[in-house]
Amino acid sequence: MTRPITAGVDGSQESLAALGWAAREAVRRGTPLRVVHAWRFQPREVVDAGDRDTQERWVRDSVAEAVRTVTERHPELEVSTDVREGDPVATLLAAAAGAETLVLGSRGRAAVVGFLLGSVGQQVIAGTTSPVVLVRAGDRATAEAAGREIVVGQQGEPEDSADVLGFAFETAAARGATVRAVRAWTLPPVFAYSPASLKMLDEAGGLEPYEKKALAESLRPWRERFPGVPVVEHVEMGSAGQVLLSVSGRAQLMVVGRRARRTAVGARIGSVAHGVLHHADCPVAVVPHR
Repeated sequence: MTRPITAGVDGSQESLAALGWAAREAVRRGTPLRVVHAWRFQPREVVDAGDRDTQERWVRDSVAEAVRTVTERHPELEVSTDVREGDPVATLLAAAAGAETLVLGSRGRAAVVGFLLGSVGQQVIAGTTSPVVLVRAGDRATAEAAGREIVVGQQGEPEDSADVLGFAFETAAARGATVRAVRAWTLPPVFAYSPASLKMLDEAGGLEPYEKKALAESLRPWRERFPGVPVVEHVEMGSAGQVLLSVSGRAQLMVVGRRARRTAVGARIGSVAHGVLHHADCPVAVVPHR
């Protein structure tokens, strides 16, 4: 069974932009679209609203109107809806578990501010094992025009970034876009050097050639799997977040990884993903990996 691309909607302009992004991506990939909304009953003494049945009817009508807009634009798209009363985080995590990708809206005051990631978005990104795409209000199909790239961050060994690169290449193949694979590097502290590491660096010809070789090796299986996808290999000295943000202006989508493991303080997004989410001026996909 084909897993759907799932959009979480709440009636906001941000979530409607996310729904539009999800619908376009579902059309490209030939997958169904699932629209999810979680609502909570607001007692009349708290808010001037109707009873539970009235509030649920308002919610369902709002979701139906959003879906109607999508189906008018994409009549060939298979769309299903899931409106339920309950906790938004739990509902979205359950939806993400059965989704190819979960797409959410995120507020942004201005390009220099980037995303304002609320507590629901943070908890969902940190808790799911599925890719999550964050889309700001105002995102339009024109931002996905030819010439704008899928920018993806690569780090570590090939197996560390396999899921992240796979998502980027699949997205680029569906869009006819170029992948810009970015590997950032910094000078290691003196105590990090060892005879073995020095030998590897010497064989590679230095730090930067070593990093270029590491990126090329990570990309090799994906180049072979997607021979029609153009690739730009981008190796630059600096912090990963800064280097990625420096090329975000040419991106129609930025793809970053998040290590899918829990720490003593619970699940975390990670510093690179967190920084990119707050400052990138394009949609951002966060892909969990081992």
